[in-house]
Amino acid sequence: MPDPSRAGSRWGLLAAGALAVLVLSLFLGRYPEAGFTSPTALLDDPLARSVLLELRAPRVILAFLTGMALAGAGAVFQMVFRNPLVESGFLGVSQGAAFGACLAIVALDGGPLVVQGAAGLFALAGLGAAALLAARVRVGDPVLRLVLAGIAVSAIFSSGTGILKVLADPMNQLPDLTFWLLGGLWGASWKDVCHVGPVVLPALAVLLAMRWRLNLLALRDETALSLGANLGVERLVLLLAAVLATAAVVSKAGLVGWVGLIVPHLARGLVGADAQRALPGAMLMGGVFTLLCDDVARAATSGELPLGILTSLAGAGLFVVLMLRWRTGWRR
Repeated sequence: MPDPSRAGSRWGLLAAGALAVLVLSLFLGRYPEAGFTSPTALLDDPLARSVLLELRAPRVILAFLTGMALAGAGAVFQMVFRNPLVESGFLGVSQGAAFGACLAIVALDGGPLVVQGAAGLFALAGLGAAALLAARVRVGDPVLRLVLAGIAVSAIFSSGTGILKVLADPMNQLPDLTFWLLGGLWGASWKDVCHVGPVVLPALAVLLAMRWRLNLLALRDETALSLGANLGVERLVLLLAAVLATAAVVSKAGLVGWVGLIVPHLARGLVGADAQRALPGAMLMGGVFTLLCDDVARAATSGELPLGILTSLAGAGLFVVLMLRWRTGWRR
């Protein structure tokens, strides 16, 4: 566990690093040439300026917001449910949001706001179904029951999404739907930022404002109640904000896995387990992690690599490293 006296300085370095990654990502791409675009080239090439301002900038912002939302929601889920293996994908939130978005696209032929609203509605339904199912199961401890319930609900929504793929128009809807479910931010625009930002930013602000309450909610219910926590209301507010933020980014970016699971663990290892530092640290690290993966997705090859595949690959690799460190006692 990091020394508390050093955690603040580490968090400051993390914030500075996040800002640097944001700025550098603006100059990374394949025009006017593959790799890093010199700032001086922007002065001489109006098209390069247009690419940076109209294509790269909204995508960079949206990727960072996506990582912040998924990592922040994952940290909240893990602390509220007192389960280190919980994240939006395990609780049916991401799959519910994906099903709602696909339903709006296929059945309703809805616009961006309709897709986002349907994603939020079914994300809440996924979380509620997982919690209700876990409460009725009598096998195993509460942690195991929640994980099993989340897996079952996620499987149901994934099956529903598969059915919608079968029903989708094979010429117009199915190709875009299939690639979208792999996760990606191709075609991101300022309009997308305007749709996602007004939902994600207030939701993250609520999580940050209540982050000191997370330390109480992570305790046993009896202890939290004795310290004055209003468990029902505070959990509801935190979970609602986390679910809405997740649904908003999933409706635009598709299924982007492992960010909400692995990044909160990395943040706690860097700045400590205190939610007052761990939650903002997780948000910043999630934004950096997702943005770096998206940089690779759009600049590594001549085509577009799915963002969800890259985050899963990197996240799973980091998870293996963490498991090996825990097993060998290499902890700090």
